[in-house]
Amino acid sequence: MSETPAVNEEAHTGPIHTPRQMLWASVFGFVLPVLIIVGLVAYVTSAPSPSSVERNEDAQVKARIAKVGEVKLGVDPALRPQLSGEEVYKAQCATCHAAGLAGAPKFGDAAAWSARLGQAFNVLVEHAVKGKGAMAPQGGGDFTDYEIARAVAYMANHAGGKFDEPKPPAAPASGAASGATASAAASAPATTPAPAAEAASVAASAPPAAAVTEPAAAAAPAAAVSADAGKKLYDQICVACHVAGVAGAPKLGDKAAWQPRLAQGVDALTAHVIAGKGAMPPRGGANASDAEIHAAVEYMVNASK
Repeated sequence: MSETPAVNEEAHTGPIHTPRQMLWASVFGFVLPVLIIVGLVAYVTSAPSPSSVERNEDAQVKARIAKVGEVKLGVDPALRPQLSGEEVYKAQCATCHAAGLAGAPKFGDAAAWSARLGQAFNVLVEHAVKGKGAMAPQGGGDFTDYEIARAVAYMANHAGGKFDEPKPPAAPASGAASGATASAAASAPATTPAPAAEAASVAASAPPAAAVTEPAAAAAPAAAVSADAGKKLYDQICVACHVAGVAGAPKLGDKAAWQPRLAQGVDALTAHVIAGKGAMPPRGGANASDAEIHAAVEYMVNASK
């Protein structure tokens, strides 16, 4: 009878006998499952969704089939609607006049414009059309003289000037005259006296004297310029942008900025200057010969190696 309670007590005893076993049972029974669930949730939420994968694929496809260039057909400025002075200023003139770059009078600065407002309006327009100092003809743009005149009036009047709005150019009245000329030519007899026709044919077949001497003049080589001419041109024109790296111009002496350009060679860089590139107008806005521009480019290249 005395052994029966001990047997029953041992039969109902669990696997956990110590506090250490209770701790490990809690870790494996509660904490570990929670960590596993958190890890699964993080994995699922971090995986890219099908929609984002499709968007990435669409972007890659569009990038592969994107056009590499486009063709734009130019329009004669005289055949399109004429821009106002404000539109021309914002499209072209603001590049220099908004901040007063390269000696350009700043927009709205009455003190900077005072000396210019004393000149005749047509003189200011001529300077803008033909170029002056560091400013290229039309500031490097492609506008009509009427649009340039409107831009000059717009800028000058915002600096205290009182110029009238330029009048549009008169339409050429050559339609009636050309029609009359064509009708007169059509009604004129098409016969020519034989002696006159023979003389005309002989004169046309004989080469003019100027044509004989022209190849010799064209074959004359361009006069070479000294290295000092290149530095002189740089000090007069190129320094406006290249001394401080204005508008993306490579700074003189900056080897890192000039490195990709040095690989192109002096001749290619000279061609870029003559034709204009980026914010730089043709010939850098200077009235210099090709030889002088070549010397200036060579001077900057040698100073930046």
